Amino acid sequence: VQKPGVDRVLKADLGFLFIAARTLEFLSPELARSSLVDIVSEIRSSMLDELDFTKELDNVETFRRFLRQNGLERIAAAPRTFPEASSKKVLTMELFSGVPLTDLEGISRNSKNPEQTLINALNVWSLSVRGCEIFHADVHAGNLLVLEDGRVGFIDFGIVGRIPPEIWSAVEGLVVSFAANDARGMARNLIAMGATEATVDEASLAQDVASVLGRIAGLEPEVVLRGRGDGRVVAEVALDNDQVTELLLEVVRVAESNGLKLPREFALLVKQALYFDRYTKLLAPDLDPLRDERVAVGEYTSGPVIDV
Repeated sequence: VQKPGVDRVLKADLGFLFIAARTLEFLSPELARSSLVDIVSEIRSSMLDELDFTKELDNVETFRRFLRQNGLERIAAAPRTFPEASSKKVLTMELFSGVPLTDLEGISRNSKNPEQTLINALNVWSLSVRGCEIFHADVHAGNLLVLEDGRVGFIDFGIVGRIPPEIWSAVEGLVVSFAANDARGMARNLIAMGATEATVDEASLAQDVASVLGRIAGLEPEVVLRGRGDGRVVAEVALDNDQVTELLLEVVRVAESNGLKLPREFALLVKQALYFDRYTKLLAPDLDPLRDERVAVGEYTSGPVIDV
């Protein structure tokens, strides 16, 4: 249920932010190269879309249809919606019972094979990027649940992404290069994806990308103990969302410093890739997404492809 008056407050705040960004670009033309206004405009548009719960309901149903049409309902789920009890300010859905993907004890209780559960989540999300009209663009641990029946539950479809067909090949290459820790491959695909009016030095960009990849590789999730309301103490993995966002912004800064202007979809995809990279280090540290035949990163077929 949407809090009364939040739409007026949000519109006012975002309007001020947009005007401030335009003013800064006017006063400092060099900022125009950093796409500041475009970024603020995208944020404004996305957050205002989240105020309309009918759009989120449509996103959920689109994802549920994708699961059903591709035979994925046995390993993944999205909550059933109730349109007759929903509106722009109220969204009524099925209640999921599960644990976050970072709850070590809960995962072992709900899944006999946590590594396979992670692979199922990664496969379903990766396939949706290319095989669905929308992909989930906020897969932090609170939005990925391991349900009591062992399936992966995707919730909260307020933020979604859509990949324009003209950049899909570059997006696919970027995903594969990231999984392979291939800085040169990432640079090549960033150039193919980004808008630029000048020639970009691929070697220089690759060197900068390699530096960011080194920072990503050096991150280690922290296992913490948390008390629950029922008196239990459970082990969870703390993933610093601020750190993930900072790394994403660093990639964007690297691209822009090399003369590239990246589309919004890039930022959404990379942030989700960083989340899954953290989950892999936690649940399947020996997993090689490119060489493990159970992983369907960068692939899509019209039928069920995941073996459970």
